[in-house]
Amino acid sequence: MSKKMVVLGEIREGSLRNVSFEAIAAAKSAAQGGEVVGVLVGQSVNALGSDLIQYGADRVVTVEHANLAQYTSDGYAQALLAVIQDVNPDGIIFGHTALGKDLAPRLAAKLNSGLVSDVTRIEGAAGNLIFTRPIYSGKAFEKKIITDGLSFVTIRPNNIVPLVKDESRTGDISSLKMEIKDLRSIIKEVVSKASMGVDLSEAKVIVAGGRGVKSKEGFAPLQELAKILGGAVGASRGACDADYCDYSLQIGQTGKVVTPDLYIACGISGAIQHLAGMSNSKVIVAINKDSEANIFNVADYGIVGDLFEVVPMLTEEFRKLLNKS
Repeated sequence: MSKKMVVLGEIREGSLRNVSFEAIAAAKSAAQGGEVVGVLVGQSVNALGSDLIQYGADRVVTVEHANLAQYTSDGYAQALLAVIQDVNPDGIIFGHTALGKDLAPRLAAKLNSGLVSDVTRIEGAAGNLIFTRPIYSGKAFEKKIITDGLSFVTIRPNNIVPLVKDESRTGDISSLKMEIKDLRSIIKEVVSKASMGVDLSEAKVIVAGGRGVKSKEGFAPLQELAKILGGAVGASRGACDADYCDYSLQIGQTGKVVTPDLYIACGISGAIQHLAGMSNSKVIVAINKDSEANIFNVADYGIVGDLFEVVPMLTEEFRKLLNKS
């Protein structure tokens, strides 16, 4: 049975996040031959509509308003509720990001609908959609079915492969005019720490450091390796607690959950809280002086040695391999 699915395109610094394109691929699977409608919410977002279409959306609806220039749950909820009333979809898919985790449950509760979060796979069977999601810190998986009403879904980044971009693909981009008012909170200014490199939650390669890096300066070789590989730098809670790096880099049960193609753990012992955030990475390489470290139990490849000797050697070899100066 074909369905009509809506995808919220998530925008960061004027560009669509990659998870938006993964959500379109998930929606195409969930629609089972039906229509996929992309949605863009913001102040000047109409120009990004063609990107959603080129990645598989059949059409795009935009909601533009000055009060949507910055994300607020009130403003975005008003916009999405208007889109839902206008499009009348069978389901809505968000990225399992800070925005998606805030907005999806709010809308689902307001509409008394089902919500399945942190989905890694979507299958169709006899008209019902089967959603697979990890539980118990990734030790097991459960399958869920929403049997009635509107379905709200958040998908984990880097688990569903986006469709190949087709620049020849075209579709209708329409604008939904409405007032965004009665906001309980208004953002006057956003002050953020300067960020460099790849977004950690969407990185294909992550080089992470633990207490074994010993200091803030100890992250320098990890940053160099990540730069060569086009990846991001992450950290264990232990490294963050020791003030070696900012908590925005924390990976684990109380930090970010990541699933990169390659995860290089440097000086990380492998506490269960950290494993909960990275154990579903496709390939895990562990570097640790302690051959009994728990991280080796989940690693595909292990190197017993001093990270300050091993990481520069890896960096040099990758530099030669990739012909980077």
